[in-house]
Amino acid sequence: MTDKPEFIELNPLFARPGEDTVAQRYTLGADQMAAETAYQIIHDEIMLDGNARLNLATFVGTWMDDHAERLYSEAFDKNLVDKDEYPQTAAIEEYCWRIIADLWHAPEPMSTIGTSTIGSSEACMLAGLAFKRRWQHARRAAGLSTEKPNLIMSSAVQVCWEKFCNYWDVEARYVPVDADHPSLDGHNLEQFVDENTIGVVAIMGVTYTGIYEPVAEIAAALDAIEAKTGFDVPIHVDGASGGMVAPFLQPDLQWDFRLERVHSISTSAHKYGLVYPGLGWVVWRSRDLLPEDLVFDVSYLGGSMPTFGLNFSRPGAQVLLQYYLFLRLGFEGYRLVQQTSQDVARYLSAGIEKIGAFTLWSDGSDLPVFAWQLKEGHTDKWTLFHLSDRLRSHGWLVPAYAMPDNLGQITVQRIVVRNGLSMDLASRLLTVIENETAFLDNLEGPMPEEIRPEAFTH
Repeated sequence: MTDKPEFIELNPLFARPGEDTVAQRYTLGADQMAAETAYQIIHDEIMLDGNARLNLATFVGTWMDDHAERLYSEAFDKNLVDKDEYPQTAAIEEYCWRIIADLWHAPEPMSTIGTSTIGSSEACMLAGLAFKRRWQHARRAAGLSTEKPNLIMSSAVQVCWEKFCNYWDVEARYVPVDADHPSLDGHNLEQFVDENTIGVVAIMGVTYTGIYEPVAEIAAALDAIEAKTGFDVPIHVDGASGGMVAPFLQPDLQWDFRLERVHSISTSAHKYGLVYPGLGWVVWRSRDLLPEDLVFDVSYLGGSMPTFGLNFSRPGAQVLLQYYLFLRLGFEGYRLVQQTSQDVARYLSAGIEKIGAFTLWSDGSDLPVFAWQLKEGHTDKWTLFHLSDRLRSHGWLVPAYAMPDNLGQITVQRIVVRNGLSMDLASRLLTVIENETAFLDNLEGPMPEEIRPEAFTH
């Protein structure tokens, strides 16, 4: 009797069971699936996403080097909050926020307090909570009401601050931006401050345009208000992007803990901190500015640990990536990376201005971010939404959107230059923008269906 030959899997990859059918989307399948098949289905589906390197809408980092990826793969199973089991990862977290405290000129970096977070949104929430709790303590000590706290910010603020005010019952007071005051700059601030103001948020890198809000001017306006009214109002600097740019590109700019009124600063490590998502940091000027009753001492897995955060289980790998970059790049390396991004941003903004169809709102001189609008009177045939759609057809994701508040009638387009957008790629993008602008300008007759205004929603 002849033995049957050993079975060898010869099915072509995409003819295997499971890959010759439509995968389950909204219910759990009844049977198992080969690991290779499940992998291939998801691998193929995410090909439908945009190319992350060509996504110029996001501030979030999309590139790290091979050594960082190796370190990431070795540490993705670490729960950062389990400090008893992973004490060295916890120690590295402390190294990082103390390095950042020093970078931001904390008076005594070794005696202040800080923490990592999932991103700068969580960091902002923690800073806002500290503001509210300190205000409550002061009001109770004076025998005053703790009802109706308010927080002052620009109307161009990032949505995380709207969430904070909504979730924690704080009145959001928005200072309108307009053509004369495109960001919060201290103008008319006294109209918004009262005894219930828990703090003011200053943004180092407005999302819409990339410009820095003048923190020193805001602080000076609050000094004048305190002298007149006695209201001592602190500042939180939302340095989601600028917190890891200004120390390297604008070292003499007064925006950080060199200003006594700045109580806390947050940043996104996964933006210009150059780490993969998601990681943020928040640091207080001094330990006393973080109320002790917000910090929990928790017994967990055999150990006791202090914790201040909205999440209890958190990945530790990104913290290690941050420390890797601090070791790998040092001050000069960070300066070089950020300067290169700014050089690319300035190259692109200058090139776009030369096209003649656009007026710049910013040119990348603050963050490596800039925005532009259609020049008044240039055309009534097309809008920046049409140009955005044309660029998308080439793989480039360059958003168009309306400005906030009193500028809502103005549509702008914005480019965020991050580590990974080379000057060579930028030159290719500039050529595409030039060509597509000419294409839209030269359209005759009815606009093609796919780029009619009604095809767009915003």
